[in-house]
Amino acid sequence: MKRTGMTRPLDSLGRIVLPKELRMTMEIDIGDPLEFFIEDQTLMLRKYKSTNCVFCGAVDTNTYFKDQFICDECAASMKTEDLIPVTTAETNSPPLKQNMHIKKIYQRTDVILEKMRELMEEHPASSQKQLASMLGVSQGRISQLKKLM
Repeated sequence: MKRTGMTRPLDSLGRIVLPKELRMTMEIDIGDPLEFFIEDQTLMLRKYKSTNCVFCGAVDTNTYFKDQFICDECAASMKTEDLIPVTTAETNSPPLKQNMHIKKIYQRTDVILEKMRELMEEHPASSQKQLASMLGVSQGRISQLKKLM
């Protein structure tokens, strides 16, 4: 088990907040189901992985590849069809199949830095909170980026 050094208090309703950096690293989005495990005196949680096909959502999956379930139809189409580039948030092109789950793609640091420089030139009196809001990142990330400038 790897120690993160992060601690969070339990509130009066028994809830904790998972730090944004941890959620990003583990690819946990708001609304994603988590599953819990207990081993001796240790509580572990991880993102729940469904047994549905990762591409079309079919329930009858027979192939397990790289921690994902794939139905026979999708597996066969992957073997026979030419590979088509996966859509990204920047191209706004439609997904290849209905119900396809596309993971959030995070921008590279140099791209965010350039956008932040432009925003700081346009809005020199902006606070870190305002910059974070405009860029869609956390306030802590803005602080990290300022150190890189």
